[in-house]
Amino acid sequence: MNSFYLGNLQNFQIKANQYLSNSDSFQLIMTLNETNDQEPLHDKFHGMIESINFALKILKHRKDIDPHTITRLFLDPTKVQLSDMDFLCDISHENELQLVPLLPHLNTMTSKIGQYLNQLLRPFADRVMKTTQFHHDIDFIQKLNHYACTQHRLTTTTLFCTIKISNFYHLDSHTTIIDRIGYFLQDNLVTNKLEQISIMTIKNLLQLFLYNNIFRYNEHIYTFTKGSPTTMPITDTLSSIYLFQWQAKLLRIIKQKDEFFGRCEDELFFTWNSSSNELHDLLQSIKVQYPIVYFHTSIGSNVNYSNLYIVNQNGQLYTRINRDTTLKENYILPYVTGHPKRMYSIWFRSALIRAAGCCSLVKDFQQERIYLELTLLVNGYSLEFLERHVEHFFDYFHAYKMRYLMDQMIYETFRQHWFDFITMKNESQEMTQQIDDNGHLIRLNYLYEQGPRCQ
Repeated sequence: MNSFYLGNLQNFQIKANQYLSNSDSFQLIMTLNETNDQEPLHDKFHGMIESINFALKILKHRKDIDPHTITRLFLDPTKVQLSDMDFLCDISHENELQLVPLLPHLNTMTSKIGQYLNQLLRPFADRVMKTTQFHHDIDFIQKLNHYACTQHRLTTTTLFCTIKISNFYHLDSHTTIIDRIGYFLQDNLVTNKLEQISIMTIKNLLQLFLYNNIFRYNEHIYTFTKGSPTTMPITDTLSSIYLFQWQAKLLRIIKQKDEFFGRCEDELFFTWNSSSNELHDLLQSIKVQYPIVYFHTSIGSNVNYSNLYIVNQNGQLYTRINRDTTLKENYILPYVTGHPKRMYSIWFRSALIRAAGCCSLVKDFQQERIYLELTLLVNGYSLEFLERHVEHFFDYFHAYKMRYLMDQMIYETFRQHWFDFITMKNESQEMTQQIDDNGHLIRLNYLYEQGPRCQ
């Protein structure tokens, strides 16, 4: 089951109001009260819907988009909903409550256009940025291990550098974002069209999407002045394209020096074998050139990246999952939606797989496994539930002895099987994604797991 935060409601509301009022990413456009009924909101809401539909009709008349797609994008005023902003509590900071915004995006004014744009832009952007992206922490650790242990390019003096973008979802104004997407397409397309859609049409759709995201919080109506809802996949895509151009200078120098480099969403990681002063000067020049992008860096022989602790131990790579035992959220299960038992089964399997790849030493892996098991036990799951999943995990990798041994050599063999598994899984996911991009993927959702246990 999910964990809940028990605190003072007034403090929570003050924090939420401060988050919205202090941010330059939102603008208050309307306040509802007892004397101001819902009619102005109704007029505003339906006026925006009519404006979007009118713009789509123009695109249809110009034959910029095929009629079938336009029909799918048209909005039905009776089905469009106004999203209500909600907040989740983040208690990871010592003695300080921070809020994480959560904005539902289904059946909103921009959900159809956002989904269409993401299906159009994301596959192309992924192909362009493939060599500089980490899809997730497992992908990162696999590539870093290949760099350090297979290619043996990690030296005793190699430094690690991480860059964390703090305003990833609200990087710049809508106008600048639209222009940056246009430049990206112009630089990487052979013609001025992507899947028969011109760059100008894509920019027009982006304008409809970015300028029409509104939401309600405590009878206040807000619009986005920067970025878009973080729950929409298109937001990640647009920010990634923006940062791909932002990192161009850094990437060019890193390629010249033949360093390891990659980015996973809002975090960059690369190696550095030149002087640290040269690196500081380079990062400072990027800050001066792009003051709108807020970031902080960490440089050294040991860094934290994507919740991993990474160390250069005299030319040998050491990695483990980074856990701060002083934090309050230890032994707390992550927030999930859906059927809890099924979702936490998936979470536990994924966490075990992640631990195997991220922990270079067997003692760290066993410690992480015990931590995960204790987390489930503390939250009310049975020993039988644990045993079934742990047994399945080790059986799958043909390493049941690993559960009780602390043998590093056996663990190395086990991890090699893990790397082979991840490679095979990535290839399968790429094929599935291609099928999905072509609109040929059929998804069947079940409340409970089906089929034999060996699957």
